[in-house]
Amino acid sequence: MATYIIVSIIAYLLGSISFSIIFSKKFAGFDVREKGSGNAGTTNVLRTVGKKAAILTLICDCLKGVLAVLIAFIASKIMKNLDGSLLVQLAGIFVVLGHTFPVFFKFKGGKGIATSLGVLLMVNWQIGLICLVFALVLMALTRFVSLGSIAAAILFPVLTVFIHTNYLVNGNYIIFAIILAVLVVFNHRSNVKRLLEGKENKLSFKGTK
Repeated sequence: MATYIIVSIIAYLLGSISFSIIFSKKFAGFDVREKGSGNAGTTNVLRTVGKKAAILTLICDCLKGVLAVLIAFIASKIMKNLDGSLLVQLAGIFVVLGHTFPVFFKFKGGKGIATSLGVLLMVNWQIGLICLVFALVLMALTRFVSLGSIAAAILFPVLTVFIHTNYLVNGNYIIFAIILAVLVVFNHRSNVKRLLEGKENKLSFKGTK
């Protein structure tokens, strides 16, 4: 039990490192949460700081998810009496929770898409790539980042029903996938409202550095 708790705490603390805030302060001298949409995420960094900071934020946020799952996987190999699948799933959930509610930044973080992507690619690279391509295509067609993110999150639990191979650790991931999907949709509730009202901002690279 102690290992499950320790891995969950480590994952949460990893998730709590908000690179969007760190890079916005470094490159532009302000907290990204004070500009644009107020969200501590890649899209808002792109709109308010620029492309370089946005790319770094995307990569680092994704790597948080990768590292959290990797730590859980290594722990499951060292402690062979543990449920490796559960350990990986706990790490995946808590790293996203940390990103959303970062203890280091007054519990006001991002929406967890890049971090969730890192988790997905580690948990099952096949499902991760399908969700990524699906999201990118939808974003390219509509220019709504939120719509692509939400749709990909909902697709995740659907794919776990049909795909039973290529998991880092074999197990039942349906409940895990539903929890992550619900968390992503919840984090995008304001975007959903704007989408329904026709007021959601479309992605644009104009004016970015």
